Amino acid sequence: MASMAAGPDHLFNLRNNFYLGAYQAAINNSEIPNLSQEDIVERDCLVHRAYIALGSYQLVISEIDEAAATPLQAVKLLAMYLSSPENKESTIASLREWLADPTVGNNAIIRLIAGTIFMHEEDYNEALKHTHSGGTMDLHALNVQIFIKMHRSDYAEKQLRVMQQADEDHTLTQLASAWLNLAVGGSKIQEAYLIFQDFSEKYPMTSLILNGKAVCCMHMGNFEEAETLLLEALNKDAKDPETLANLVVCSLHVGKSSSRYLNQLKLSHPEHVLVKRAASAEVNFDRALQSFA
Repeated sequence: MASMAAGPDHLFNLRNNFYLGAYQAAINNSEIPNLSQEDIVERDCLVHRAYIALGSYQLVISEIDEAAATPLQAVKLLAMYLSSPENKESTIASLREWLADPTVGNNAIIRLIAGTIFMHEEDYNEALKHTHSGGTMDLHALNVQIFIKMHRSDYAEKQLRVMQQADEDHTLTQLASAWLNLAVGGSKIQEAYLIFQDFSEKYPMTSLILNGKAVCCMHMGNFEEAETLLLEALNKDAKDPETLANLVVCSLHVGKSSSRYLNQLKLSHPEHVLVKRAASAEVNFDRALQSFA
């Protein structure tokens, strides 16, 4: 967990890989010598969160046993939540029990996982109950995401200022700035694009960076360039939900069929917001047809 305090950060490269979506690189380069016990737990949390990002939920669930540290148990809960939507009520009930326990409820990783799960549930107020006090760059970055989802860019900007005061050059600070610029729109889109461009020049290209650049291009009306970037992202990860969702939107703007990408998204990520919206639109269209029948 990226601390707000200054000092040597033995997990810097591992964190950076994770933040920028280089999940396999994070996993492959996680054997780091001379770590403290606290750093070992955080390293293991990052590695298992990387596996979750790659969709390897069952691996995480099987590898983290009951003897593992509490933060790792929280990461396991996230894997259980994402792998079994039908059992999410029991997973959330377990999470609430931990959050109510004064001995572990204030742990930064448990709060981060709680914020992530409640954000997935679109229960933003509940998410903020556990994340709003911050304390780590990860929690402040999650707050920025939550406030953007709530269409409160003013609050997101306050969180970003806290991050900038702590470390203006931190990868999460730069990412949060790009997210906020995209949410605000207008002339800020170019600023967001330059942040993703800077990432692409400093680090190996990932689907996250390519999608960031592509979304900026779409906002600026450059759909052909966006399509090129998204197809490159698809080559890196054919099941990435954001790549598929952005390709659906981009294809419509360049006059191409989007059905293949939408079908892929339905199969691999049936809970994605774009899939739900498409299903809702189909229902409404059918109703409209029936009214004319």
